[in-house]
Amino acid sequence: MGKRLLVQRRGRGGSVFRHPAWKKVGKVKYRPYKDEEILNGIIEGKVLELLHDPGRGAPVARIKFADGVEMLMVAPEGLFIGQKIQYGSNAEIKLGNILPLSSIPEGSKVCNVERRPGDGGKFARSSGTYAIVLSHVGEKTLIQLPSKKVIEVDSRARATIGIVAGGGRVEKPFLKAGKVYHLSKSKSWKYPTVRGKAMSPYAHPAGGGSHPKGLTPVPRTAPPGQKVGHIAPRRTGRRKG
Repeated sequence: MGKRLLVQRRGRGGSVFRHPAWKKVGKVKYRPYKDEEILNGIIEGKVLELLHDPGRGAPVARIKFADGVEMLMVAPEGLFIGQKIQYGSNAEIKLGNILPLSSIPEGSKVCNVERRPGDGGKFARSSGTYAIVLSHVGEKTLIQLPSKKVIEVDSRARATIGIVAGGGRVEKPFLKAGKVYHLSKSKSWKYPTVRGKAMSPYAHPAGGGSHPKGLTPVPRTAPPGQKVGHIAPRRTGRRKG
């Protein structure tokens, strides 16, 4: 009769697999994008509080601007409660200030970088990470991501000066399974995860003994009960040359 695989259960959905979004402090993104705000002048804001967001390794700062608008942003290292920050193309190159990439000098370390102007921030948001502004070419800016990959983004995209706080988090060991359990609860991971190879044949395609050469790769069109392991690889075998 067999048993449903975890990927099948996840695909069906349900309360067990629902992400615990209700625990979050709110949407952590820049205030709504308006060209006149970014391109003209400066808006000052104040850090009201630093918050812990469940499941997020970095702290979150609540900012209130002079025009009454509030927002949550990823806190850079060194930001403190009561600090004044500036937002706009004419803002100073100073920790915590938010500027379009076109106004940030080459070589600067930035975080919470937008992919497209107005999306609220997509790159370098996890604890201890940062991107580096490499060069400005016309209306585009080259940035180096934490992965060392270099990409080209719109120069109007916003970024925060500084490095995301919480660096060194991954250097501390979990020490016990209970720590991982509680982390998984805040991220909707399924923990612990059992290897398919350790299961019985009825429970998983990889179960029931050893596979000296590993599982046979499955095609993209395989049914859900077979679709585990390497799915539709571009190539198999030893690379020649």
